[in-house]
Amino acid sequence: MKINWGTGIVIAFGLFMTFILYFVFEVQSNSKYDNDLVVEEYYKHDTHFQEEMARIQNAHDLQHKPSIKYTENNGVSVTFPAGFESEKVKGNILLYRPSNKKFDFNTQIALTNSSLIIPQKKLIKGRWDVNMEWQYEGKKYLTKEVIYVN
Repeated sequence: MKINWGTGIVIAFGLFMTFILYFVFEVQSNSKYDNDLVVEEYYKHDTHFQEEMARIQNAHDLQHKPSIKYTENNGVSVTFPAGFESEKVKGNILLYRPSNKKFDFNTQIALTNSSLIIPQKKLIKGRWDVNMEWQYEGKKYLTKEVIYVN
């Protein structure tokens, strides 16, 4: 049996389509390749963008800013400047894992000696986005940092 070039092209095209469809089904059915959205309600989140930018600007305008640092022994340390009264700082800290939303968690800000420690045991290795939404004396702030856990 002899195959001409037209039949060869059709067979090659069919094999290529089968190859691509195999990978599409593999990625969609295997939970290892989880492809979640970054934010569940993207458009609802986007409507508050201007308010978020105002809170980021408020934090940027501070003369003494809170610091967010990672240390291997303790974990994530959030330290507010000495001028802030600890009991007047309210808010929460979202630790967001871009690669897997199952590891995301919130922590309420409860300062001890103007600092807060998030223990190392709650964190896995890799990149974490830290979003600290807080308020002091009625003014709202938003501080964003990226940390890498070793």
